[in-house]
Amino acid sequence: MLTGKHLHSMDKTDQKTIGAKIKIWRQKRELTQEGLARKADIPYTTLVKIESDTIQNPTLETLTKITSGLEITLDKLINT
Repeated sequence: MLTGKHLHSMDKTDQKTIGAKIKIWRQKRELTQEGLARKADIPYTTLVKIESDTIQNPTLETLTKITSGLEITLDKLINT
């Protein structure tokens, strides 16, 4: 049986940042950062900062706009 601590350390090694997950989905959709920013109706600079992890905890509103632009659910993004 795995302990909670062991599970946590396993998750940590395979965990991607929200910015990395957005970038993966953006590339799957063959969108540029500018293209996604326009579709999501967010500033280009905000998307760049999220993808580069300068912004590590974007607001729910921003994430909702991004997932809408990517045409995926928030759940799908988070569980990528």
